[in-house]
Amino acid sequence: MQKWVYGFGAGRNDGKAEMRNLLGGKGANLAEMASIGLPVPPGFTITTEVCTYYYDHGKQYPAELEAQVAEALARIEQAVGLRFGDEAKPLLVSVRSGARVSMPGMMDTVLNLGLNDRTVEGLSAASGDPRFAWDSYRRFIQMYGSVVLDVDHHRFEEIIEDTKLDKGVSEDTQLTADDWKQVVTQYKAMVEEVLGQPFPQDPQAQLWGAIGAVFGSWMNQRANTYRRLHDIPASWGTAVNVQAMVFGNMGEDCATGVCFTRDPSTGENIFYGEYLINAQGEDVVAGIRTPQPMSKARAKPGERSMEEAMPAAYQELVQVRETLEKHYTDMQDIEFTVQQNKLYMLQTRNGKRTAAASLKIAVDMAREGLIDEAEAVKRVAPGSLDQLLHPTLDPKAPRNLISKGLPASPGAACGTVVFSADEAEARAAKGESVILVRIETSPEDIHGMHAAKGILTTRGGMTSHAAVVARGMGRPCVAGAGGVVVDYNSRQLRAGGQTVQAGDTITLDGATGEIFLGTVAMVEPQLSGDFATLMGWADKVRRLKVRANAETPLDADTARKFGAEGIGLCRTEHMFFDPARIGAVRQMIMSESEGGRRDALAKLLPFQREDFTELFRIMAGLPVTIRLLDPPLHEFLPHKEEELAEVAQSLGADLAAMTRRAADLSEANPMLGHRGCRLGVTFPEIYEMQARAIFEAAVAIAKETGRAPVPEIMIPLVAARKELEITRAQVDKVAKEVFAEAGQEIEYLVGTMIELPRAALTADAIAGVADFFSFGTNDLTQTTFGLSRDDAGKFLPYYVEKGILPKDPFVSIDPEGVGALVQIASEKGRGVKEGLKLGICGEHGGDPASIQFCESIGLDYVSCSPYRVPVARLAAAQAALSGGGDRTA
Repeated sequence: MQKWVYGFGAGRNDGKAEMRNLLGGKGANLAEMASIGLPVPPGFTITTEVCTYYYDHGKQYPAELEAQVAEALARIEQAVGLRFGDEAKPLLVSVRSGARVSMPGMMDTVLNLGLNDRTVEGLSAASGDPRFAWDSYRRFIQMYGSVVLDVDHHRFEEIIEDTKLDKGVSEDTQLTADDWKQVVTQYKAMVEEVLGQPFPQDPQAQLWGAIGAVFGSWMNQRANTYRRLHDIPASWGTAVNVQAMVFGNMGEDCATGVCFTRDPSTGENIFYGEYLINAQGEDVVAGIRTPQPMSKARAKPGERSMEEAMPAAYQELVQVRETLEKHYTDMQDIEFTVQQNKLYMLQTRNGKRTAAASLKIAVDMAREGLIDEAEAVKRVAPGSLDQLLHPTLDPKAPRNLISKGLPASPGAACGTVVFSADEAEARAAKGESVILVRIETSPEDIHGMHAAKGILTTRGGMTSHAAVVARGMGRPCVAGAGGVVVDYNSRQLRAGGQTVQAGDTITLDGATGEIFLGTVAMVEPQLSGDFATLMGWADKVRRLKVRANAETPLDADTARKFGAEGIGLCRTEHMFFDPARIGAVRQMIMSESEGGRRDALAKLLPFQREDFTELFRIMAGLPVTIRLLDPPLHEFLPHKEEELAEVAQSLGADLAAMTRRAADLSEANPMLGHRGCRLGVTFPEIYEMQARAIFEAAVAIAKETGRAPVPEIMIPLVAARKELEITRAQVDKVAKEVFAEAGQEIEYLVGTMIELPRAALTADAIAGVADFFSFGTNDLTQTTFGLSRDDAGKFLPYYVEKGILPKDPFVSIDPEGVGALVQIASEKGRGVKEGLKLGICGEHGGDPASIQFCESIGLDYVSCSPYRVPVARLAAAQAALSGGGDRTA
């Protein structure tokens, strides 16, 4: 019989940390904590395989599950001396989700399950505290009603707020047992009114309702969005954890809290967290009450730390912190409850952290001897480095401070104010930078948080939903800004005597918690210290070289600063759009004779020569791959009649002739038309001018610096060997002429961009006349899939959502199709010419998953945008450490 349920605690631990795929992260770690002697309330885990079975079988459970759950529940009863549903000594349980990777706040939880109109009286008598019992009962009805019965959460909140108003109190903790009885009565009446049936009183029905709700939440909208954003497959499923309740809301000797073994924002090696006295877990993370700091050192005036309020439990927690870090050798995110001064551990998991914290923690732990350098390199997600590579606020810039909150997630962001997640997503889709402002965020806001540049909340602490999710996404976040008043109805916020309307601009500093009216200037990041250390460790182990796609001095400078080892793609057409050159470009296009084109190209030559001279100087002897003109000529022409008239006038040309010429150049499908090497074959003078500019620049730099650059001249869009033979001959002819004129020769390479399926399949023939291949995976993806990159965004998200494609193939290389062509071309090319240099220069060159693929098939380098160079360096190191991985993984 298959085992669907695994127990933990009270001396029996069926699971362990390594079983997270089966038990989910929470279940595996609960079993592991219990096995190393930490105080974990007993419970059991229903495996992720049940979730998979549930969705594969029309939301039905395996036949053996009910009996296994009953047996596991009986073990809890025996361990704690209480019985589930017993009216005198009732056992209450929590029902919580637990996927194999942390998805904070995305799925559902139910606490205090097992309470009803009879067991609440038993809990009251057993605890000697009626207020605690009725508070727990109202919490259960509220959570179960929202999560399982789908009653709007705000209906419950309105009842509480009205009760507090009637009683003249401001805090939940000020309500009495009789007040909570009144709330419970109103809750039940409201639920029955909404649903047309009473709130369920049978604890067994409650339990299975909650289990079903947790499995159901695996496919809710916010969980689906989170999985899509973090590439988590739906097939993984979630586990369900059922655990004996311990109570942080029994009085002043009880508490609940969330803490991190190191600061998740900075990575500093200090105990970091928050707690609340007389509260349950959701009070801390939901931001309903303002939590207090853990340590005395971090307490502000008026705050009472756990170290002061509960010294014994705090010291025990400090020991737990040390134990967990040594055991897991990573920063831990811990949930705990103190019941009558006794500490209980409810969860540990590897903590979400910012990129800066991830970097510091990895480097510090390597220096502390907890992990080695290779493990430190593997610990930092390459994509997260984006957070470190962008500007922060200029300390010298003028600013108008209007309020301050908690520095919940570092970084700076500037944008227009929006008050809803939907509006944030809609405006961001139009290219607008937005700041999402909420009283408090909930998991339903996940899509807006991802779309926003920054997040501001008026409630919640450093471990609130907004803070945790923002840190994981790398979004700057200011939380708990109590001085900011948000009015959703009027769509405005008030702070510091200022009123800010929706659409106005504010700036957030997530490192200080400050909020500024208007735009504040920013400065470039300083990439030294821990960043430089980790990148040095990465460079020691990576095999793949990393180049940059760059065609301007600024791009090239930025790339060098980020550690690029050359330029892998210089798109020469970008140089043609400069206002000083576009006239000559258009004159060349409009000329109907070779002589006219050569006259125009002669005007462009000095500009192109200077472009290449600058790049060679900056790259100082590193390889520079220059792609000759690629796009169709019509791209350089204006499209409107009045613009064409202006061009005709500026060139002294006849408008009718220009209009006719523009019509002649027009193509139905220009991206599959007269472009790339096809231009070089039909208009050889274009490539000859570019080759001359390259060689004259290279010779000039060789004389200037004494270090000759090695230009790598790339012919685009080759589909047949003969095309490369013809265009290469043009380049070689110009090289001889320039070298003879200069009295000096330099080394150079001529290769091609493999971006058509035919080129990949006939790569052995093409390799005979190529010194290198560079895979242009943007066009190769377009031509392999038959997709327009400019238009496919309208439906590709739907394809990914429906599982037709695992990922957007323009973001991460498709290993089965596009990748297979790259591998075929690589093997065929090197079969003809051993040692043929192979690289990739499409957008995939900066994507970690695609870099893993490149390592697996033995490419020599990847090339990416300048700001992605550190990402690629780290991803290349991780690929080398993992052995490159499976090509089809």
